[in-house]
Amino acid sequence: MKILSALQNREADAYSIAHEPIPSIDLMERAATKCFAWIQQNIGRNKSFKIFCGTGNNGGDGLVIARLMAGKNIKVEIYILRISPNQTDDFTANLKRLTKLKKVQINDITSVEDIPTILESDIVIDAIFGSGLSHPVMDGIAADLIKTINKSTALTVAIDIPSGLFGDDNTNNNGEIIHATHTLTFQFPKLAFMYGSNESYVGKWQLIPIGIHPTFIKDVITSNYYLELDDCRLLKTRNNFSHKGIYGHALLVCGSFGKMGAAVLSAKACISSGVGLLTVHTPQCGYNILQTAIPEAMCSIDTEQGVFSDNINISSYSAIGVGSGIGTDERTQRALKLLIQNSGNPLVFDADAINILAENKTWISFVPQGSIFTPHPKEFERLVGKSTNETERQQMQIAFSKKHGVYIVLKGANTCISTPTGVCYFNSTGNPGMATAGSGDVLTGILTALLAQGYAPLETCLIGVYVHGLAGDLAAKNFGFEATTASRIIEMLGKAFKKLYL
Repeated sequence: MKILSALQNREADAYSIAHEPIPSIDLMERAATKCFAWIQQNIGRNKSFKIFCGTGNNGGDGLVIARLMAGKNIKVEIYILRISPNQTDDFTANLKRLTKLKKVQINDITSVEDIPTILESDIVIDAIFGSGLSHPVMDGIAADLIKTINKSTALTVAIDIPSGLFGDDNTNNNGEIIHATHTLTFQFPKLAFMYGSNESYVGKWQLIPIGIHPTFIKDVITSNYYLELDDCRLLKTRNNFSHKGIYGHALLVCGSFGKMGAAVLSAKACISSGVGLLTVHTPQCGYNILQTAIPEAMCSIDTEQGVFSDNINISSYSAIGVGSGIGTDERTQRALKLLIQNSGNPLVFDADAINILAENKTWISFVPQGSIFTPHPKEFERLVGKSTNETERQQMQIAFSKKHGVYIVLKGANTCISTPTGVCYFNSTGNPGMATAGSGDVLTGILTALLAQGYAPLETCLIGVYVHGLAGDLAAKNFGFEATTASRIIEMLGKAFKKLYL
């Protein structure tokens, strides 16, 4: 699914109005009606609603919702923030429609004294400012109103976007912003929703399709996508005469003394992700552990007792994943450099492999094009540098991918995949229960297995990240967030992959 800028969202409306064709006021009616239906279904009608409207089109959406509520005899109070004499034509038309319902009281807010008391039992509908807002809400009545709403304990539903939040870059936005419980956003997600720093404003967001013209959706160009199930239905068909040699021979270089759990988790995930053969290169201390824990995997044993140090013969492997639990010993650093220099095909870099490269940045130039890095935010910071906010961090991520021709899988909520072409994909699966030891090792195993089977690096990232998060969602559903472990994520990989079948 495409993520559009605030400007592109306005262009989407304009294109649909011109080419459906549909009057703008009818498009507003359609969007607000969908919001009203969601509110009825998910919040109920036996509530007291306070709807706060600006005088732009976002306020017009709020007026339509108010009229629909009044038509269903739902208790609703309307408050219009009057900070400007200007109002859009569609707002004016819907205000006239609403005033015809004599039982509806419409209140103007022109001063702080006009701001009503908000009860805990109230449901607040925020339709003050939309995605067209271009400056922070720093002071005045608008800021006071947002502060009052935020101080209340009422459930708050934002229409399209929380008032005060910019849809794209909030780097310089230090104004007042609504803290919504739910955000009902129109047709496309906003880039701002992908950043953790905005979670307290957005709450849980829900996409509301409003019938934007399909030609516009198909043709509009964007560099940001929201990764969904249909985007990941890329699995290759297996025929009846398949054999293990068809599905690749993966090599995982992982584990060290005290960190063999990382090797076990990565190997189990790899085996559970469709690879034909798996060899795990490990220090001598890991031999008995791996042979016992993962009988499906073969072992390549290092000459060192506790660390990875060998110059491995990699000629027989179709994909290599390196880093889970290997540590940063000097011998391991030298061995990693040789592994990179000897590899002509993309590798998967995780954990300590990333940390080693962060300490030896000149080696990055040896990394094969199309390789995949899977850092968490701190590892990313060591590798690429510090950023002051998530917008800057994404720009740095894109720049690194383009400069070195690699894929960065920046792990976290809405894991962001950046590509060598500068395109980013934000993942829709995953949950807080996956913030647990070993979860990243599982992802490394999945990605290495997919790459070994002949999936292109981009396909590998899309499928691997989505399936990893989906398996985590299935584990959380069964066990809860607190008991979602890396092992339980692996247990759910089969069910997760099955959901990708056409």
